[in-house]
Amino acid sequence: MTVKEGRIWAAIVVGLVVVGIAGTVAFYKVPAFHALLHPHPAGDNAAKTADQYTCGMHPFILSDKPGNCPICGMKLTKIEGSAAPGVAAGEKSAPAAQPSGGDRKILFYRNPMNPGITSQTPAKDEMGMDFVPVYEDEIKGSGGGDNVPDGYATVQVGAERVRLAGIQSATAVRETISHPVRTVGIVLPDERRVRRVQSKIDGWIEKLHANFVGQLVTKGQPLLEIYSPELVASQREYLLARAGVERMKDSPYEDAREMSSGLAGAARTRLIFFDVPESFIAELERTGKVRRTVTLNAPASGYVTGKEIFEGTRVMPGMDLLTITDLSRVWIEADLYEYEAQSVRVGQTAALDTVADPGTKLEGRVAFIYPTFSPETRTLKVRFEFPNPRLRLKPQMYANVSLDLRSVTGVVVPDSALIETGVRQIAFVDTGDGTFVPREVKVGVRGNGKAQILSGVKAGENVAVGANFLLDSESKLRAALTRMTGGASAPSPSQPQGQGGHAGHGGGQ
Repeated sequence: MTVKEGRIWAAIVVGLVVVGIAGTVAFYKVPAFHALLHPHPAGDNAAKTADQYTCGMHPFILSDKPGNCPICGMKLTKIEGSAAPGVAAGEKSAPAAQPSGGDRKILFYRNPMNPGITSQTPAKDEMGMDFVPVYEDEIKGSGGGDNVPDGYATVQVGAERVRLAGIQSATAVRETISHPVRTVGIVLPDERRVRRVQSKIDGWIEKLHANFVGQLVTKGQPLLEIYSPELVASQREYLLARAGVERMKDSPYEDAREMSSGLAGAARTRLIFFDVPESFIAELERTGKVRRTVTLNAPASGYVTGKEIFEGTRVMPGMDLLTITDLSRVWIEADLYEYEAQSVRVGQTAALDTVADPGTKLEGRVAFIYPTFSPETRTLKVRFEFPNPRLRLKPQMYANVSLDLRSVTGVVVPDSALIETGVRQIAFVDTGDGTFVPREVKVGVRGNGKAQILSGVKAGENVAVGANFLLDSESKLRAALTRMTGGASAPSPSQPQGQGGHAGHGGGQ
């Protein structure tokens, strides 16, 4: 061997020694290099531990350091009561087989996007997302139990996640609740307060004192002056009969006196039947002079809502002249649905307000319930009676009518505590320490944002009223995992469900 060859071999040996020393130092000092050469099992207690963080809205997002959720941007929160095996700086986070320093046991891992896919070991899905660990205490708390409805499971979350998710609770109390009904009706005149002025004789309208629609008249006020040959003849007949009474006053014959008195009375009655006012007859008796026209007075107070005549119009018996409507009280007719109409009773108190006059608040009552339903709208028409001060309610105006039905006393919770499934109602009872137990409840009267609970929740218990849709989805998911694993056991290694992966630092597929 030459000197040159000896120097080359010496350089090679020195290089190998240097590389060995550098590799040894990197193995113990550089975590990434150490993990590359010596991947630790998931349950290795020698690994450095760190806290785990998750998103309150997306629980499948896990990280070993604080940050923001990559989906919604919400700040990640620390998972309370557990710590996951940590990784060195710069190393990618991965699910751990068992948190070090804690007593929670991981049964298996599930696909965050498809819970039906599970694995015995940490794995990733096709999008690179880590499988979510399923702990033994989660499965244990997911049993059906005697009070937990089928398809649901008890949900256990930390107090911090409750706060971040906006889950709020309210206490069930015992109080009186009623079912309010609100409907829209139309203002109508009270038919019992409508009067029609009609002609009972032939004649002509000489003068109108109420000569436009909408005019307010009072009872006894002159409405019109009519000329009728029949009225003129009736006046003359009455005056002659009165003169006959005077002549026969001193007659010795009783029959003659009674006959003349009867003729006078019949003539006077004839004038009254023609609606001639008493004041006109008294003036006729005082003066003894026949007047060409007769003044007809208003039979009631109210507004002129109909006018069929003008000055000079010829009228005949039975012809409508004027319509007078008293609007001091009005009707409001509204429609109620079948399930509402069954509880309405005549005499119930009702309240009214209008869009046209928001300050109007009136109190009335149910006056009449129609006996038949409308076949087109499947509603029942109900008539309400209301006072009408200062004519605030105009006929044909829309008005909102509300009344309370079925007032009862019982256990009452906010209406937002109920989750409607279509065939049943679910409420989540807050038992404390971030534990929410689903209960199937039977609901009675509902109204004013509250609901009567007939069974399922007792007075004094707390129920979730805010963000309970999150509890609903989590409860159903845990119940599905329980059914899938047969209760509290992980999937059998011999029959793995879905896809799996090897153990290690976030082992990929």
